[in-house]
Amino acid sequence: MNIKYLLGALLVAAIPLSAGAAVDAKYKSDIENWRTKAEKSLRSDNGWLTLAGRHELSVGVNTVGTAGDNKIVLAPGIAPAHLGTITVDDDKVTLKLAPGIEMFNARSDTLGFSERTLKTDLDNRDWVYLGRMSFHVIKRDDNRFVLRVADQESPVRKNFAGRIWYDINPALKVDAKFVPYAGKRIDIVNVLGEVSEEEVAGYLEFKLNGKTYKLDALADPGEPLFVIFGDNTGKSTTYPSGRFLQVETPVNGKTVIDFNKAYNPPCAFSAYTTCPLPPPQNMLKASIAAGEKFRGH
Repeated sequence: MNIKYLLGALLVAAIPLSAGAAVDAKYKSDIENWRTKAEKSLRSDNGWLTLAGRHELSVGVNTVGTAGDNKIVLAPGIAPAHLGTITVDDDKVTLKLAPGIEMFNARSDTLGFSERTLKTDLDNRDWVYLGRMSFHVIKRDDNRFVLRVADQESPVRKNFAGRIWYDINPALKVDAKFVPYAGKRIDIVNVLGEVSEEEVAGYLEFKLNGKTYKLDALADPGEPLFVIFGDNTGKSTTYPSGRFLQVETPVNGKTVIDFNKAYNPPCAFSAYTTCPLPPPQNMLKASIAAGEKFRGH
């Protein structure tokens, strides 16, 4: 599991930390601006709402197109019947288009290509374009390659009614103590039942309504702490499979958890994503009525 990729589910700037729970106009404005950016990110080109396919690639030649005789069958109407081939050879992935077909490195490009190597690492992964369709290839930790396809005219994107949120509640912005672990690893299970062993940065300890709680936090170097958690609201108002939360890097073992910034994983918006589930120790026996709600209830 790549934390940087998961943080990309919400490409918004962090709100500076501040102690205390008093409501003030600046804090309210900061949260509202953060939510506006979250909405914009979700609705963006190649965002979660545009996804129209997730296909595992086999080693060797994978034929691609909308026709049923392809190895990778794309959604109807978004590409030619026989687009071409994607060949996986060790760590190299090559796209070769059928005669007469060109794709583009950017939607605005006028100079196309008929064959190219597709970058798959997180920092250089690139989308390629043809009309309303785009796709890129993801390399998973177990050396599997996945083709992720987007349709900019996806009905999901067109008909999306918007994120929904709890009212801002400053009482659910709490001080937290961070206690680092030394090389501890835990199993993280995703929605497909796949298990990855991840190193845990440490745990966050905080109080709500007089009770003490703990959350294990993951982190990549230079990134905020990343928390996958669930709570009792998943039975009624929030995404049942848990929510995500970014927490600012602790200073001298202290930070702030703002549950008003809890947000849904990509799987709440698209069937073509594979999201991690909260580890058992992060299933809180409390109702965290803050942050993002879920329309599916």
